[in-house]
Amino acid sequence: MKKILATLFALLFYVCNMQAQMTDPVHFSSSMKLLGDDLAEIVFSATIDPGWHVYSTELGQDGPIEATFHAERLEGAELVGKLSPRGKVTEQFDEMFGMTLRFFEKQGAFVQKIRFLKPQYDISCYLEYGACNDEMCLPPTQVEFRKSGKSPVSEAKADKTDKAEEQDMIAETARPQDTIPVAEGDTVPSAQPVTEVSAQATGEESALWLPVTEELQAFEHGGTDGATSWWMIFLEGLLGGFLAILTPCVWPIIPMTVSFFLKRNKERAKAVREAVSYGASIVVIYVLLGLAVTLAFGASALNALSTDAVFNIFFALLLIVFAASFFGAFELTLPSSWSNKIDQKSEATTGLLSIFLMAFTLVLVSFSCTGPIIGFLLVAVSTQGNIVAPTIGMLGFAIALAIPFTVFALFPSLLKQAPKSGGWMNTVKVVLGFIELAFALKFLSVADLTNNWHLLDREVFVSLWIALFGLLGIYLLGWLKFPHDDPEHRTNVPQFFLGLISLAFAIYMVPGLWGAPLKAISAFAPPMNTQDFNLYDGSVEAKYTDYDLGMAAARAEGKPVMVDFTGYGCVNCRKMEAAVWTDPKVQDILNNRYVLISLFVDDKTPLPAPIVVTDVNGQQRTLRTVGQKWSYLERKKIGANTQPYYVLLDPTTGKPLNGLRSYDENIDEYVDFLKTGLKNFSVER
Repeated sequence: MKKILATLFALLFYVCNMQAQMTDPVHFSSSMKLLGDDLAEIVFSATIDPGWHVYSTELGQDGPIEATFHAERLEGAELVGKLSPRGKVTEQFDEMFGMTLRFFEKQGAFVQKIRFLKPQYDISCYLEYGACNDEMCLPPTQVEFRKSGKSPVSEAKADKTDKAEEQDMIAETARPQDTIPVAEGDTVPSAQPVTEVSAQATGEESALWLPVTEELQAFEHGGTDGATSWWMIFLEGLLGGFLAILTPCVWPIIPMTVSFFLKRNKERAKAVREAVSYGASIVVIYVLLGLAVTLAFGASALNALSTDAVFNIFFALLLIVFAASFFGAFELTLPSSWSNKIDQKSEATTGLLSIFLMAFTLVLVSFSCTGPIIGFLLVAVSTQGNIVAPTIGMLGFAIALAIPFTVFALFPSLLKQAPKSGGWMNTVKVVLGFIELAFALKFLSVADLTNNWHLLDREVFVSLWIALFGLLGIYLLGWLKFPHDDPEHRTNVPQFFLGLISLAFAIYMVPGLWGAPLKAISAFAPPMNTQDFNLYDGSVEAKYTDYDLGMAAARAEGKPVMVDFTGYGCVNCRKMEAAVWTDPKVQDILNNRYVLISLFVDDKTPLPAPIVVTDVNGQQRTLRTVGQKWSYLERKKIGANTQPYYVLLDPTTGKPLNGLRSYDENIDEYVDFLKTGLKNFSVER
């Protein structure tokens, strides 16, 4: 048993320490395909990770980053037509952009036709594309293609083509003209010289551009969102386990099981060892269940679940079924043959295997009460997109469930003081049913937001939560009965206070119908921009969109800086601005106590001259636009390449004042993030 536990914890430790430094969800390859005669295709083929999509061509200026073809050098060849997508293209109307978007999922390709003009050719070009998932976007990314060699064009045909071009040139110079038309989507070789990177061009030699990834990791290791969320998941699992103990399927089994161990062993020490092994077996079984969920889905799939409409609707319906079971509509039970066979095998075996099989029998027998709690826990943590979360949640649940068996075996006299089974356990089940219904609405809300149905806007969501917690308070006060409740049961003192809290919580949410922030449920309710009737109006706008100018202004004002790595085509950046930045506390801090610098990584404004830099992976990269410059800064300084990302900096040293913050609509945590930066800035001063 010790070896099994050691192996499980070692595996868990290994998984917890696997962290991706950079996101690389799209994998492109480029090639040239000859079509016969003097035509060929340059093909850019993509393999796309689950949950991500690559936008197609010609989406319009107001849309996200579209795929475009850029020719730097075309010697002995010319472009034919426009860049075209090839493969299954998905079309979907996007409410945020107010337009229909086209994109590839899983795989796709872009093709640019060319015509050879001379026997020898030399081509240097690149594809620029944008990719997003439901939480973040990549900056405009380039896929380069370079090739030179012999073409199918003969010398005679090339001479004939040259003479025709010469005649055309003479005819062109004979008449005045203003511009030479270029096909939309095509580009001509740039006449701008490519220069080496300089401090004037990118500010790279300045301390403000130096990497701060180690300092950011120090903040992370000091107790950040990732570590905190794991502890929270463990505590949630622990709470779920304690609640499961109080249900009718588990509580009556505890004294029976402990008494069995004490009676069948004359030596109390051996009885205690068996009871402890029994508790350890429960931990092993549930941790294995968490590992099974982790391995079945994987990190990328769990991340995709967080905003997938189908899965969120499925989870919501699952929680509604669990709630109906707790209300007494029916019981969820596993086939009795399973528990009978396991019980028979436990009686036929001896030693630790017998104890393990007894624990497995408990898991099967108590499923009607523990199943909805386990299902709710796994649903909640799986949709956070964290590969470790299900295992950590099940570890907390199993430890809580195993504690009473171990404690009562060590101290049998406590059994006499434990409360007897009764109607209070049914009350626990009903309370859990109301809670599961409330969380089912959260998953329905995610599906509603993803598909822009507007069926569960904020005021509808808040209204339903008011009704649920109001009814829960009424039930706890004894004014509402369910089928399995005792008709003669009276409200006791703990129920009275719980009912009072539930009714007060329902009243607290009432102002939310008119736009009150409702900080207590901000992590669950739909964003404020879905509220139809809102008496509150607020906005935050960045004063600077240039990193160096913004840092200089912050030094002059003596304020810290928040750098917002964003994009014009970043949907989740707009969601953060609409749902979080409109909060009065956030708005006040950003407008009055920080200098906000928004750097758009998809800004296509050309730089004065292309810049060659050595990227973080050691490869040389050419920066041609302002957006590429800010994308390079994001990779170099904070070691990230997705948006949105928020980093708080000291404008004098360029050092971070807190850890990184990405897409998360929890307003309270965002306020804490900003306040911690202000505190650290004042300390440094």
